[in-house]
Amino acid sequence: MKNLIAVACLLIFGCLTTYAQSGIDGEWKGTRETPNGTFEINYTFKVEGTTLTGLWKTQFGEQKIENGVVEADGKKFSYSISFNDMTIKNTGELVSENEIVTKNERGEMKLTRVQK
Repeated sequence: MKNLIAVACLLIFGCLTTYAQSGIDGEWKGTRETPNGTFEINYTFKVEGTTLTGLWKTQFGEQKIENGVVEADGKKFSYSISFNDMTIKNTGELVSENEIVTKNERGEMKLTRVQK
C-alpha cells in the first residue's frame, strides 16, 4: 500500500511539474533588418516561477538577459539587455507554441522556436 501511494504521489508531482513548465522556455530565433543587412538574434529563455533568465546571442557575442519577469498569465514577459553602455528594455508575448513577439524602442520582432 505504501508503494502504491508513493507511486501515485510521484505521478501527480511529475504531471504538475510538466504542467508548470512555461511555454517560453527553450531556444528561439529571430531576425531584424538593419541598414547593414539582416541581423540574426538567438535567445535561450528559462522561466522559474515569475523570473525569466537566459541568453541573447548574436554574431558579435552573447549577453545575459537581465531583469526578466513573467506575468501571471505565463505568456507576457519583460527583460532588459545591456551592451555597449546601452540598456534596451523589451516586452514579449508567447502568441503560440512556436511563436513569440518581442517589442522594444527599435520595433517589433517575431521569434520562432528552434526545433531540436
